[in-house]
Amino acid sequence: MRPIVCLVTPPTPPAELAALADRIGDAARAGLDLIQIRQPQLDARSLGDLVHRALDAVCGTHARVIVNDRLDVALATGAHGVHLREDSVPAMRVRAVAPHGFLLGRSVHSVSGAVTAASAGGLDYLIFGTVFQTSSKPGQAPVGAAALAEAVAATPLPVLAIGGVTLARLAEVAGTGASGLAAVGLFATADMTDTVRHVHKAWQHADPRSLPAPDPDS
Repeated sequence: MRPIVCLVTPPTPPAELAALADRIGDAARAGLDLIQIRQPQLDARSLGDLVHRALDAVCGTHARVIVNDRLDVALATGAHGVHLREDSVPAMRVRAVAPHGFLLGRSVHSVSGAVTAASAGGLDYLIFGTVFQTSSKPGQAPVGAAALAEAVAATPLPVLAIGGVTLARLAEVAGTGASGLAAVGLFATADMTDTVRHVHKAWQHADPRSLPAPDPDS
């Protein structure tokens, strides 16, 4: 089984959103599985426009576009899913209004948070972190790879690592049993295909949990 590889979009000025959409297309063609659109500075209309561009950009690939926390925008644009904050709306409430095959994830920051989120039902995956020290979260202490391994063991859901994951740390992350990773900086290089190849190689002897298959009618 392949690991789950997720690109989280970096904060992007409005003037550069067209270039970001092109980058999303590059990521999809490079073999990434999920594109999480996280642009909290955008209003609903601008965010919706970006999501539409992203959906066009990933067309013809297996990549799925997930909107960060804005369920209204995800549903209005026909995105493939939504990624919730740890303190956001209950997943089962989202399931009640979401279409069939809608992908639903949540960020968690502790083992207990992972257990609570998974036991509440409705989720397809978790993103766990910050695992390692990262400049994008300067005030947040990393939880470490051991906590990631505990979270993986404590829940049946696929768990993706986030925070400070570098090429040099891929084997360590894969060794925790995590199903993959989510990252911003790891995919900032020009050759995303090579980065994805390194990720797949690190997981070649692992058996990661997988996401639900895409809805063929979506």
